[in-house]
Parts: sequence; structure tokens; C-alpha cells
Amino acid sequence: MKVIDIINNSKKTLFSFELLPPLKGNSIVPIYKAIDPLMQFSPSHINITYHQEEVVYKKLKNGLLEKKTVRKRPGTVAISAAIKYKYPNVEVVPHIICGGFTKEETEYALIDFHFLGIDNILVLRGDPPKTSRTFITEKNGHSHASELISQIIDMNQGKYLDNELENSTSTDFCIGVAGYPEKHIEAPNLKSDLRYLKEKINNGAEYIVTQMFFDNQKYFDFVKLCREEGINVPIIPGIKPITTLNDIKLLPQIFNIDIPEDLEKEIKKCSSNEQAFQVGIEWGIKQSKELVKFGVPALHYFTIGISENIKKIAETIF
Repeated sequence: MKVIDIINNSKKTLFSFELLPPLKGNSIVPIYKAIDPLMQFSPSHINITYHQEEVVYKKLKNGLLEKKTVRKRPGTVAISAAIKYKYPNVEVVPHIICGGFTKEETEYALIDFHFLGIDNILVLRGDPPKTSRTFITEKNGHSHASELISQIIDMNQGKYLDNELENSTSTDFCIGVAGYPEKHIEAPNLKSDLRYLKEKINNGAEYIVTQMFFDNQKYFDFVKLCREEGINVPIIPGIKPITTLNDIKLLPQIFNIDIPEDLEKEIKKCSSNEQAFQVGIEWGIKQSKELVKFGVPALHYFTIGISENIKKIAETIF
């Protein structure tokens, strides 16, 4: 079932969450252990993130550096299939990105998802490689998420890259995209960022999942601005509970977001990661309650492989 249909048919706020695929060489068992405690809250869908290959430099015995391309986590096709098989009543939403892929490689991944009966995709441009400050477009790849959305919509209409295909089967993907209440780190301003977001919606995206935020007013303002811009699709807030003392330093640097002063003060009172973890749960409950009261279509939690805190929040909210 499509995520947009689940949202439109629901009379209450839905519960969903996001997972990282296991590191290369690791078992899928920890993924199941993260999912199992959350199944009691009837998640509408589970998102599976994707990160492109990384370039690393290995020092050789002669002192020279060897450049290697490494994919630290497997692709989303296999992990999505495994989760769909084990939890057949929950929709799986793999992330698909522009970075590191040609249009042909993207088409083959989409065909695989279609064969597996996976009808939902979250489309992202993807972050720049860690060795670069700017996004690098793959040769014969997409530069922006809006372009990737257009390719998926073409496939939904039976149009593949090979124009000579006959009797091609149309796919039926529901497309979600990312939104940034505090603007994308590369956008010159929020107004400009909203124009790009509207382009993604105009190209065929059906709902938005936001980047994490810790001040709900940022979300409320973002929704208002989107509506004024003519963006009328459901906007799902993304929630990431604080888990460590360093989060108040690292998260603003990595994601270009603000930490509210009240939350910063509470974390600075903590003397251990365990205490910070608990503060993160309490703040997440506070955020979630206010967002449900606002009438959000769903609450989407970023687990980063940890579900204990999400479970405690969900016990209070759902």
C-alpha cells in the first residue's frame, strides 16, 4: 500500500521510523532487534537509509597512500526485501539517492524494487562525499532530486531509458522527499529552498518528511511557509532524540540545525551519556505531544539503530 494512501485514510497521527542498514560484514539480526520492540505501536512504514560510497586512503608500507572506494553499508534492495518478508504488514520505504549512481543504475534499482512489490520510495539528492565540500554529479547521473523524481514518474508511465522497449510495464511508486524547516545547508535562504521543494512536488512527489528539528515552532513556521508557497502535500515531522552529551555540538555542525536554549541547559546539567539519553527521551515526548496536538499526519523517528528511546517515547504517545 502507498504511504500517501495510508496517510489519507488515517484519522490519527501515524507512527513510523527510520533505520540504517547494517555495516558491511555484520548480521541483519541487530536490525530485527531494533524493529521488534517498535512493532507493538503498529508502524505505518519503515524507512531504510542509503549512503553512497566513500573514498578512503590506506597507508602502504612504502609510505605512499592508496586510494580506495569503500561501500560501508550494503544497498537498500536486499535489506528492504528482508524487512518486507519478515514484517509483511508494514510498508518499507527505501531511500534512493542521486549521488554515486547513473540513470541506468537507478533504473535497475527501481526495477528490483518493483519486482519485490515495494511501492514506496524516498528520493534524496544525497550528501557530498566526505572528501568533498560540494556535491559531485555522477557521469550520466542526476544532479538534483527533482530530476530523479522525473525519472521515477516516467517509469510510472511505462517510459524507460530505452525508448525502443515494447509493451513495457508501468511501475506504481509513491514518492516522498525531504524538507528542511531550518533550510538545507547549501541553500542561500529558506525562500530559495522552498522553491526547490515545490519543484520536487510539482515533478510528482506526494509527501514530505522533514529533517530533524528540536524546536517545534520551526516546524509550524515551515508548514505555514509551505502552504503559502502552494505546497499542499502532507508534511511529516522528523524527530531525533538526543542520545549523548556530544549531540548538542555534533548535530548542529552536521545538520545545520539549532538546539533550543532550554534543551542545551538540560543536557549541560548531565554528567553522563545515560543522563543525556534520558533527557532526550523527555524532550522527544514533549515534542511529540505538541506535534500530535497540532494534527501532524505522522511522527517519523530517526533511530540510528537505537530503538530503546523511541519505544519509551512511543509508549507515551501511541
